[in-house]
Order: sequence, then C-alpha cells, then structure tokens
Amino acid sequence: MKRFYFTLLAALLLPAIALAKVPDEEDILRKIIDRSSPYFYTNLIMRYNALERLDEEEYHYLYYGYAYNENYNPLSSNEALDELYTTMATIDMQRPDKNDLEHIITTCNRAMLIDPFNPMVLNMLVFAYGNRGDKVKEEAYFRHLNGILETIKASGDGRGEKYPMHIIMFSHALELMASMGLECREAQIVSRTCEYIPLVEPRRVPDGKIKGFYFDYSRIYRNKPEDVTFKKKRTWQFNNLGVKEYK
Repeated sequence: MKRFYFTLLAALLLPAIALAKVPDEEDILRKIIDRSSPYFYTNLIMRYNALERLDEEEYHYLYYGYAYNENYNPLSSNEALDELYTTMATIDMQRPDKNDLEHIITTCNRAMLIDPFNPMVLNMLVFAYGNRGDKVKEEAYFRHLNGILETIKASGDGRGEKYPMHIIMFSHALELMASMGLECREAQIVSRTCEYIPLVEPRRVPDGKIKGFYFDYSRIYRNKPEDVTFKKKRTWQFNNLGVKEYK
C-alpha cells in the first residue's frame, strides 16, 4: 500500500505573487451564504465531514469561510488537542497497538469539533487509519490534509509582510512549516494583522535566502474577546510529531 509523508514540501515551492489566491472576504461571504452557490457553507462542511473529494476552490471557501461559522472560536482552549499532544509523546509511534489507534481517532474527532482543519490532527488521522489498515479513510484524510495546506500556501508567498499566507488558527502556521520540514524560532507579532516566524536555519532559494515567513492572522484578531491582548512576542510550542514517514 502506498505510504504517505507528513513533509509535503521539502523545497520551498510557494506560489508566485501573481498566482496567489488572496482571500477576498466579500467574495467568500457572498458565496458561502448563497444556497444556490456551489460553495454554500452548510453543504461544503457536510461534504468535508463525509470525507468527499473537494477541489482547490472548494477547500479555499471551506477553510476561509469557517471564519464566519458560528462555531469559529480561534482562541478557545482545545483540551482534546492537548490530550493528543500528550498521547503522541507517550505511545510507541512505530508500533502503536489497537487501543492506541482507537484513542488517537477518538481524540482527533473531539479536537476537530473546535478546529476541524488542524493539519496535525488530520495528519494523525492519516497515521491512525493507515496503521489500522483502513486505506479508504487514510487516503481521504490525506486529501484533506493536503487540501488545507495547499489552500494556506496558495494565499501568499509568505516572504514579506505585504504578501503573507493567511491562517484562521495560530497553530496552522506552525503545522504548515512542520510539513515543509522547517524548524522555527519564536514567533513575533509585527502588526495588528500579521506575524513573522523566523527559521532556525535560513533556506537558500534561487533568488536569495528565506529567513522566515509572514502570516496574516486578521481573522483571529477580529474574533478575539475584548479582554485578550496580543503581545509583540510569543513563545510557541512546536508539535513533537515532526517530519515523519509512515511505514
């Protein structure tokens, strides 16, 4: 059976600025609330949860349209996600037993009630169903994982504050960088809408060096409670799954 990799982009193959699909909020809102639209949100999220195949446009409206969903609460605690981190640190990831796999799947499903597009959670579902021998769901969750990461990468090249990649959850930026095999330093808030995550080791590309990436977190900011204040610097915890090959 074909095996999948969490590292989807070892090279920094991010979109050219001219090809970037920057989220247009008016367009997104208009289409996700229109019942006659192919991107009507109720239908999109039902198809996503049913593990149906989606195309690039559908992932775009699904991911960014979630910022208008009543369940979108990007700063709420996610106890299931914390439990998943603990599970990953305590089980044998090379030889997980049946109970471990069932626990991972159950915990991931709980975590997705708050964060349905978390790349690490989707990655762990690929891992769990793959080790359980369920090829159909393994491949379905891999398509979702790929679709979400590609949607974020398509929103900007991230190499400057003017062209950031757009995220709806802070953790998605780190998970994206983990998927590219990149080790990060402390993230920095550089404006009311943008953060910068520097790399431990700059990466050489044909037109120079990439020292870090910029991410637009404005959707998170506009949904924050009044009593929450973002500081200029914040320490992130990098997920301990790292770059992993499933065998």
